[in-house]
Amino acid sequence: MPAPAAIPKEIPQSAGEAAILDAATRLFSENGYDGVSMRRIAEAAGVSKANIYHHFASKEALFFAIMRRSAQELTSLIENLAEGRGSFEHRLQAFAGAHLEHLFDNAARVRLVLREAFSGDEQTSRTVVEQVLGGIVNRMIAIFDAGQRAGLLRDDLDPGLCATLLMGADLFYFQVHGLLRQIPEADFIRDPGHYSQQMTDVLLNGMLAEPAGGRAAG
Repeated sequence: MPAPAAIPKEIPQSAGEAAILDAATRLFSENGYDGVSMRRIAEAAGVSKANIYHHFASKEALFFAIMRRSAQELTSLIENLAEGRGSFEHRLQAFAGAHLEHLFDNAARVRLVLREAFSGDEQTSRTVVEQVLGGIVNRMIAIFDAGQRAGLLRDDLDPGLCATLLMGADLFYFQVHGLLRQIPEADFIRDPGHYSQQMTDVLLNGMLAEPAGGRAAG
């Protein structure tokens, strides 16, 4: 895939553009970038191929528009974590729940991002990082770093690790949800809200029970 050339700066608003983006997202997610033609996207969107080129200069531009839309929506959730009301712990729990809901509400786009990120193609992976993951991860790291400097988090932890654990736990749940539902003992998988609360509690407070006299030094 070529490097990005024409990436829309804003999320398209028209019904025609939305239909094209939705169809392209689904088809790219199912078949990969190289397995989908512009003609097939046009048929799925119910528009002409010329209409797609009216909105997007190329298939690459269409793909990058999907990437940017995904990044913009997730960025708004992250800003609520950074600037929202309430304690850091409360905002962290709210973000985790909203992030998990976002993954399921945008399943086709999420699977597309993951598919392209792990495609094995270095240029494609770099593009996904530049257009979607890089800015998001960096913003999350900055939020955890600010929490450390404010004395809200342990100062011996890597902020990048904290961000990765939080977002990675949600992604894991999203990816294995259907599989783990088949395991009776995996009760946590059946209730996303309960999972989110328990997961953030474990991340913030750990798994070890507190001894009667306080936690012993390791």
